[in-house]
Amino acid sequence: MENQVIVGIGEALWDVLPEGKKLGGAPANFAYHVSQFGLESCIVSAVGDDALGQEIKDNFEEKKLNHILETVPYPTGTVQVEIDLNGVPQYEIKENVAWDNIQFTPEVEALAKRTRALCYGSLAQRNEVSRATINRFIDAMPKTEDTLIVFDVNLRQRFYTKEVLDESMRRCNVLKINDEELVTISRMLGYPGTDLQSKCWILLGRYDLKMLILTCGVNGSYIFTSGNMSYLSTPMVEVADTVGAGDSFTATFTSSIIKGQTVAESHRRAVEVSAFVCTQHGATPILPKKFTEGF
Repeated sequence: MENQVIVGIGEALWDVLPEGKKLGGAPANFAYHVSQFGLESCIVSAVGDDALGQEIKDNFEEKKLNHILETVPYPTGTVQVEIDLNGVPQYEIKENVAWDNIQFTPEVEALAKRTRALCYGSLAQRNEVSRATINRFIDAMPKTEDTLIVFDVNLRQRFYTKEVLDESMRRCNVLKINDEELVTISRMLGYPGTDLQSKCWILLGRYDLKMLILTCGVNGSYIFTSGNMSYLSTPMVEVADTVGAGDSFTATFTSSIIKGQTVAESHRRAVEVSAFVCTQHGATPILPKKFTEGF
């Protein structure tokens, strides 16, 4: 089908966890979970000419995940992940790596012209090369009523600026943000007060968004659309770790909307899937069929 590919663009890397390394990077996690819903997905990133880069390619092949992974003269990205007593990850992200240097090739441009939905974040925009490629990808996408451009904020360490965040929110039509990120961005933009819902309504209007997704960890999640709000509590589960839970939420919600589900239906499925991912180690477990079938 034309213009039906769902793309994650940005970092593809190895999360080095206490129990060993696992494939990670929010866009890669997003694209993988989308593929589990039977939709055509693709990850666009870059790897180094090294063993870790080849291993990423082999891993994607094994998962049957479509990918455009340019080999560039920089090391493949790694992230040192420490898990605290509550299962919450802390990240040390290596700099000047392959995914900082994603190229806008003719192959990438051709993919952009077939893309129905895109997910990107702020982390991959810390370097001007990948930032320019992401913006050119958005510019090349079809501009239809059904096109979804999802900006999953994903603030990490010091790798973001007010200018990049503002430009990204202007370019997207769906904003995914968590409660801590909302507070940080509100301070940057000068929004006073502590009421998170009010801040979400302001962002929805200021950036003319179709939808705003707010996740608040154990305190539930919200979907804001023009004049409406959906809230669901977070299921109580035994947490292995929360790595990739937000990415699975975004992938499930996006996939469900594209499959014709309502916002409320898509929200519920996203909550259930992300809760399951929290019970598993790593970001990309195989999802049970009860989540991926029955649309």
